[in-house]
Amino acid sequence: MVREKVRVSTRTLQWKCVESRADSKRLYYGRFILSPLMKGQADTIGIAMRRALLGEIEGTCITRAKSDKIPHEYSTIVGIQESVHEILMNLKEIVLRSNLYGTRDASICVRGPGYVTAQDIISPPSVEIVDNTQHIASLTEPIDLCIGLQIERNRGYSIKTPNNYQDGSYPIDAVFMPVRNANHSIHSYGNGNEKQEILFFEIWTNGSLTPKEALHEASRNLIDLFIPFLHAEEENLRLEDNQHKVTLPFFTFHDRLAKLRKNKKEIALKSIFIDQSELPPRTYYFLKKSNIHTLLDLLNNSQEDLMKIKHFRIEDVKQILSILEKYFAIDLPKNKF
Repeated sequence: MVREKVRVSTRTLQWKCVESRADSKRLYYGRFILSPLMKGQADTIGIAMRRALLGEIEGTCITRAKSDKIPHEYSTIVGIQESVHEILMNLKEIVLRSNLYGTRDASICVRGPGYVTAQDIISPPSVEIVDNTQHIASLTEPIDLCIGLQIERNRGYSIKTPNNYQDGSYPIDAVFMPVRNANHSIHSYGNGNEKQEILFFEIWTNGSLTPKEALHEASRNLIDLFIPFLHAEEENLRLEDNQHKVTLPFFTFHDRLAKLRKNKKEIALKSIFIDQSELPPRTYYFLKKSNIHTLLDLLNNSQEDLMKIKHFRIEDVKQILSILEKYFAIDLPKNKF
């Protein structure tokens, strides 16, 4: 029996941003490379990453508008140049950035004459308007325009339905995807079994995220989807021709996860963000305000340090300890050494 020798590359994968620019407040572009990859790997990563960039990243949109002066969506209002439908379409285009959970209320209350733009939106502190100059309406007479808004964070898109009109409010089609487009291409080099590939990525975003942030978040979301496989129990298979049990080995990623748990100072901890855990929004909010964004940031604090955070309670610390023990088998010291 002749075994074919297969050479496996032991070189470390490296990625690099080769181009980054902001064409406008609502159009960012980034170009990245990942190498060296074995033949076929670039397509595997490229297809999965493109789908994650376009479908797995959350964004924030205005999803509903309400005003007592609007009889129906296709009506016009005296003193306003745009029709109600045009105003709703303009609200749909407003680009927002936030870290909120669920829905929040916002409003517009302006007296004419004058132009109504995104800067006139009164929004919660957790919501940021990317481009304040985005046009909403033109008031040609001294009238009051007051509109209640609903802001939501989600992923994908939401299409309004005819039976979704309630209490004089009007749903707005929402495109939550912050990534406008994503392309990948592959450059191959080498011969035969020595052939390797370089993966090129191009990402365009709407300004609520930079391409680098989008790539990072898409990668984390892909990892989250595969975590259940890493926690799968080992199975024992009994071979028909043999009475010996053969234990299936875990994936290489599982070994890395085990190593990560043993070494708290591992650089990979920087890639695990606290929003991936089951922390309640209140706890998450105060940790972020204290510049604690990743698991590594959290592990650099003791229980005593956490209790010094403004508005933090002992119940919040206990919940953090429970999550660290449950998912990472890590405990925080009571005091710093």
